[in-house]
Amino acid sequence: MLTDILPKDHLQHVDRVKNWVEAIWIASNPLLKKGVIEKVYVDNMIKNVYTHGPYIVLNDYFALPHADPGKGVNKLGMALLTIDHPIDLLGKPVKIFLVLAAIDSTSHLQALSEISNLLMVPENYDVFLSGSIDDIYSILKKGGKV
Repeated sequence: MLTDILPKDHLQHVDRVKNWVEAIWIASNPLLKKGVIEKVYVDNMIKNVYTHGPYIVLNDYFALPHADPGKGVNKLGMALLTIDHPIDLLGKPVKIFLVLAAIDSTSHLQALSEISNLLMVPENYDVFLSGSIDDIYSILKKGGKV
């Protein structure tokens, strides 16, 4: 189940952040605290954006920070940060940061597919943009609309 990888205590909401680097650090914090990832993984996610550009921005206001599987990842996990005021990520505005920590090249695919299917429903996407942790978690638990 998606909530096993993205539990409620991995969901965060803030009014604003200074920049996209800070957003990735804040988004990653629940994974760091639980030992799911190590600091080097966060450093690698940020380095990848500097190296490859804003490739992690997959949709309007949505970014999927990630780095090479297994390097600094101790366990499969995800964490979500929503922001009221969009932050510029190298020319792209972002309000949702979904950190993906993969241990290999395949074990995360089911979870990624599930969350992608949820976010393709416009009403669900609007809830994620709203930043309501309770409503977002309800969608994750039910696998569909609130």
